[in-house]
Amino acid sequence: MKKSVFLGALTVAGLSAGVAAAGTLDDVKARGKLNCGVTTGLVGFAAPDANGHWEGFDVGVCRAVAAAVLGDKDAVEFVPTTGKTRFTALASGEVDMLARNTTWTFSRDVDLKFEFVGVNYYDGQGFMVPKELGVSSAKELDGATVCIQTGTTTELNLADFFRSNNISYEPVPIETNAEAQQQFLAGACDVYTTDASGLAATRATFENPGDFVVLPEIISKEPLGPLVRHGDAEWGDVVRWTLNSLIAAEELGITSANIGELSSGTDNPEINRMLGTEGTLGEMLGLDAEWAKRAIMAGGNYGELFEKNIGASTPIGLARGLNAQWTEGGLLYAPPFR
Repeated sequence: MKKSVFLGALTVAGLSAGVAAAGTLDDVKARGKLNCGVTTGLVGFAAPDANGHWEGFDVGVCRAVAAAVLGDKDAVEFVPTTGKTRFTALASGEVDMLARNTTWTFSRDVDLKFEFVGVNYYDGQGFMVPKELGVSSAKELDGATVCIQTGTTTELNLADFFRSNNISYEPVPIETNAEAQQQFLAGACDVYTTDASGLAATRATFENPGDFVVLPEIISKEPLGPLVRHGDAEWGDVVRWTLNSLIAAEELGITSANIGELSSGTDNPEINRMLGTEGTLGEMLGLDAEWAKRAIMAGGNYGELFEKNIGASTPIGLARGLNAQWTEGGLLYAPPFR
């Protein structure tokens, strides 16, 4: 999920610069719909249900932006993208933003001309193997076959890890998570490697998840977050501060259950500014006063989105860990709404 691009950087950058000049916020308002690039399907993060309704942690970010800008969390067209197609879709204007487990890296930010607006999940690359393989460490995988998504930084991390530990592997190229699951379960590879969160989400869909283990090694830093095109700061601000509103809402105790009451005014000036009863933050963004209120109401604050989609009580069962609020020992931290 941490994909690098196989197009020439100049091609992607050129597409991006041309589209950004159009003014994405105005385009989205005129269209009445947000085009949001997501993964082709990763349960808990972004996947359609039996009725074709998209659900998940990343989907929640898309819906929050749609609610903030358009007043309707369902005014979203979800565009499935792979590691190879996602950056072209964003650069060409096919989508207005990406929210699909994409790692913030130097080259994507600088060379490919994209703007990461924040981090909504701090992750790292891991390894999953069948329990019957009998290994307890990735360092025991010498000679293993490894299912690896093409067009990803996962490939580079994998090569570095095996080389630095003086062990070898045989790659089994796959393009989507669904294909990875199929190949892995069929025994076409001994190991599946991707973000640790993706491994947990994938294992949760298996008929017998207990037959598989995620090894203890985390071999990289993978700050995952939404991104937009360079050159359109107004739109970048909208997506950035929508994400920040979800994070800050959790810290400030604003939830989907109490937001109606808090919207009538509180003795906390920052809550009042966020929810539009004081100040002109919405006007500064080119939105109305209740933009953040609608974003939070779309699916709840950051913590609510996390627990509903990928948290400890779900089949995926992820602990907050680094994704806890800074006040709880995690890395989540929203700048002040001031």
